[in-house]
Parts: sequence; structure tokens; C-alpha cells
Amino acid sequence: MRLPVDTDRLRADIEANAAFGAIDADDPERRGRTNRTGTEPNRRARDRLVDRMTDVGLDVTVDAVGNVAGAWIPDAADPDAAPVASGSHLDSVPEGGMFDGPLGVYAALEAVRAMQDAAVEPDRPVLVVSFTEEEGATYGDGLVGSTAATGGATVEETLAFANDDGETLEEALSRIGYRGDGLLDPARWDGFYELHVEQDTTLESAGVDAGIVTTITGITHCEATIVGEANHAGATAMGDRTDALAAASEFVLDVERAATDVVESSSPSAVGTVGSLSVSPNATNVVPGRVDAGVDVRDVTVESIETIVDAARDSLTRLARERGVETTFDRPFDVSPTPMSDRLRAAAHDAATDADHTALDLHSGAAHDAMRVAGVTDAALLFAPSRDGISHNPREWTDWDDCAAATAVLAGAIATVAGGV
Repeated sequence: MRLPVDTDRLRADIEANAAFGAIDADDPERRGRTNRTGTEPNRRARDRLVDRMTDVGLDVTVDAVGNVAGAWIPDAADPDAAPVASGSHLDSVPEGGMFDGPLGVYAALEAVRAMQDAAVEPDRPVLVVSFTEEEGATYGDGLVGSTAATGGATVEETLAFANDDGETLEEALSRIGYRGDGLLDPARWDGFYELHVEQDTTLESAGVDAGIVTTITGITHCEATIVGEANHAGATAMGDRTDALAAASEFVLDVERAATDVVESSSPSAVGTVGSLSVSPNATNVVPGRVDAGVDVRDVTVESIETIVDAARDSLTRLARERGVETTFDRPFDVSPTPMSDRLRAAAHDAATDADHTALDLHSGAAHDAMRVAGVTDAALLFAPSRDGISHNPREWTDWDDCAAATAVLAGAIATVAGGV
């Protein structure tokens, strides 16, 4: 089915949303934004979405953790049937891009409008969803709203998250008028689609209109501590030092080497990164006495993640033996790789064919709300091409025709799964 996606209407929505928290960018055609949950820009973005949902007859609800949902129940639909949902998020990282999140929310709304324009009435209700705090830039570790909705955290735990100023999520949502009642229940949905910018160059390089994700990567965060002895940089002979930063430098390279070995031997999609170092006392004339390192490991298979994590542990053991440092290793965050629904993926491939668009199977190296929803019902993640793969940056860009093409695939898939074909 070829549904009449309105490129100009979709563009107007995304550009209007980009004005909330807009920051200066070098290219006036590309707009950066900082839209943190609970801020005035976030309230305005939510208000506009609610208005746009209401304009096309959606019944809007806000749940206890601020998730916003608009339900379209056409006359032909069974109001008690399990709905097909689609959406993403409106919050951003600091100085992020205009497409990350809002494309998925407004593409879902445009899919509903396209079905209405074509007089397509599905058998099931269709939900347009905006989850709270996907980025984790202000509250929690990310995927906050979808985690609560899918039972990964209680409402009380979620609302207790605090920002850097000590304000809780409950206080922030109440202040902006988005502390609602009840809780979205994705377990009652027939399926969920999320459209997102790819944040990589696979689609752009292949010249393909849309990506259909097979698996969302697993993610592990580890915390390594290396303790040596702080001492005078001038008076301490090289042979008498227990330099924590020198040891940490080897640790960084060991993690990089382990990830590269996995890529070359078994899993090309594996990545391992030491992304943060905190050095103490962090003075030029002092031999570093302690380093805290943050490690990020990702892949679509558990086995390769475990191989890299084991190599990180082995590195610390070696450093303790050879350099005399003391080490600790913790693993506070662990999300398994998440396969997407074959049923929903097949519908998306069919929709791309019907709309004369090209589609490519690929994996996602970033986390998305769809991975939480996939724990309780069928879920699928679609990608639109990203210019140069840049994201979380004001230079993030997806051409408007590419936005519309991916939205057409989304709309056709939703119509098929919801029984509108």
C-alpha cells in the first residue's frame, strides 16, 4: 500500500519541534537543540505534540512517568483490540540534533494522518507514543519511560530519579504539567514500531531509503579502578613509582585490542570503549595515584561482549601483578542484545516494496526504547539515513525526502499490521 505521506507537513512538525531549546549552529539549515526532560523547552515540545495529536482526533493520555500517548480508534476498528503503537521520544542530549527522537514521534503521527487522508481504517486502534527521558541526559541511565512502562522499574523508583540540581523527576513533571496517572502497558499492544535516524553511514553508503533492524546491540558498562601511589613528579625516581595513570593507559589499549580481536575473529559489529577517565589528584607535578575508568562494550551477541569484558578483567589482573597497583572491577549496567520481531520486520519489508522504496537489514549499535518494548511484545526498529553518520550533534541531518521515504515504510507497515490493508 502506498500511503500519501506529506513531506512538507512532516518537515513542519520536526522544524517546529526543533525550535524548543534551539541552539546556534554553523549551518542555518541544521538546528541543534538542548531539550532536557522537565525544562521549559520540554514542556513546550510536549504541549505542541498534544495539540497536534488532538487536531487529528487522537485521544491523548499522560501516564504517571510522563509518557504521552495518542490513540486513534477509527469507526471500523474494534476499540478493545490490542493496538499497534509507534513512536519514540522528544528529549535530547545537550547540544543534540533535531531528528534524534522527534522524527520517530512525528513520523508515527504522520502515519496516522496518511491513513486518514487515504480513508484507510484499520481493524485495530493505533497509538502514537512519546516516551519520557530516552536519552538519560537528565534523569536515570536512559530509556526511563519505556523501562517503567515495561516493568523494568517501578513508578516510585522512576519518579525518584534526580537531576544534577537535586530535583526529582516527579517534581519536574509536576512542575511542567506532565505528571499523569496510570501507566502505559506495552504488554497489551499487538506490536510497536520505532523509526529513528540511523546514527551511522550504512544506509547512506548503500544508497538505501530505509533500514530494518534485525537486532539491537547489547550494552555493558563496567567501572574499573586502578590505585597506585601519588608522589612528587620531580623527586620520585622512575623505578620507584606506582603510576596509576600509566597502568590505566595500558588498560585502555588492552580493551581496544580485545575488541579489535573479536571484530577480526568472530563478530564485525563488536565495539569496546574506555570512554571516561577520572585521574587523581590530577596535577601536573604529581604522579597519579588513582584512576577511575568507564568502559562501554556492545555487540549483537552475548558471547563477544563476554569475551571483551573478560579481557578487561584479565588486563587488570596483569597490571596488579606487573605494576603493583590495586584494582577493582564492577559491572553495574548490562542489557542483553535484543532481536526484533520477524512478523513486524516482514511487514516493513513489504511496505517498502509497495511504496517503491529500498530497504536493508542491519543491526543497531545504539539503544532505543524499542528494545525495552521488545521484552513484553513484538517490536521493530526502522532507520532513516543519517548524513555522514553524525548524531548527538547540531550537525545531525537527514534529508527531508529521506525522512518521508522512511515514514512511508513505517506507515505502510503500521497499516498492514493493524489490519488496514
